[in-house]
Amino acid sequence: MKKLILVTSPPACGKTYVSKQLAKALKHVVYLDKDTLICLSKQIFMVAGQEYNRSSQFFEENIRNYEYEAIVALALEALDYDDIVLINAPFTREIRDKAYIDSLKSKLKEKDATLAVIWVETLVEVCRQRMIARNSDRDTWKLTHWEEYIAGCNFNIPTALDDPKVSDDLLIFKNSSEQEFQESLTNIVRILEGV
Repeated sequence: MKKLILVTSPPACGKTYVSKQLAKALKHVVYLDKDTLICLSKQIFMVAGQEYNRSSQFFEENIRNYEYEAIVALALEALDYDDIVLINAPFTREIRDKAYIDSLKSKLKEKDATLAVIWVETLVEVCRQRMIARNSDRDTWKLTHWEEYIAGCNFNIPTALDDPKVSDDLLIFKNSSEQEFQESLTNIVRILEGV
């Protein structure tokens, strides 16, 4: 059975590291990262004469949803050629939007594929330290306005996605320490491979 895996969480929870390690541990995986599209987004900011700020109204109105649309379209196309496609992206709103998830599941059903959401759970302070350590220009505004930024983040597990009859529709990847990471990686790979 083909599968689309979304590795999601608020920023700096370790999504990229978790995604890459999962992709290496699983077989027949196409790895996609929404951040690959940032070069296009930066060009849109520049052409529009806007300050580069991925928390701005301009980003919300003109870029954000199109990045998601593009990465999901790439993933759906890739499922024609391999068994598993893993997308590394926050999907912060989408995973809490039943209509969006239902629509995605119906597109996947046409390809005989299912959806698995992996929620990366990390302590807020660990996220802040990781954001400082990665020293990326996309985090400048967030770190400068930390309280305002963090108030807008939802660290709650999107439990509405969990169907008790499905073993891998929502998996929690604990990632606040190396031990948590190793245990989660082992368990989630086992579940996804149906072992």
